[in-house]
Amino acid sequence: MSVIRPELLARLLRWRELLGALAIAAGGVWVMTWGGAFYLGLGLLIVLTGLGLGLSAIRQLRFRVGGSAPGIVQVDEGQITYLAPQGGGFVALSELDEVEMVFDLTGARLWRLSQSGFPTVTIPAAAQGAEALFDAFVSLPGARPGHIVAALDRRPGQGPVTVWRRTRRPALT
Repeated sequence: MSVIRPELLARLLRWRELLGALAIAAGGVWVMTWGGAFYLGLGLLIVLTGLGLGLSAIRQLRFRVGGSAPGIVQVDEGQITYLAPQGGGFVALSELDEVEMVFDLTGARLWRLSQSGFPTVTIPAAAQGAEALFDAFVSLPGARPGHIVAALDRRPGQGPVTVWRRTRRPALT
């Protein structure tokens, strides 16, 4: 038996990264009150670290879409795996050519991952584990995190948007 209600625990777990970043920043403020230039500088460094982690946590929090779509997303060793009853697939980040946000007929958000020579993989934004796609997309060369997160705020009537496109193929070494 848990002391915390399950729905409250689920909400706290969703916000855990941001709460941790705020705790780090609060710890930095506490260190700043110890007095002296050294502790002031150390506390300021800790506060800035907490704020930076908080910014990253807010972006990842916005990337978590509520709901339950079919399938499971896994990101491992530079490969995105989408396991689903229909339409699953694999995409290597090194082979990825384009990432788009599209909508199905019901208005659900879908990530369309295009790769040359292989089938396109379409992943629902509400699939289990889809929040791991944020880190994978940000690691792509030239990717802009703000542009990727902003795609989730689009409405179905605004149509699809390309959030990342490879400008040139990696050279063989």
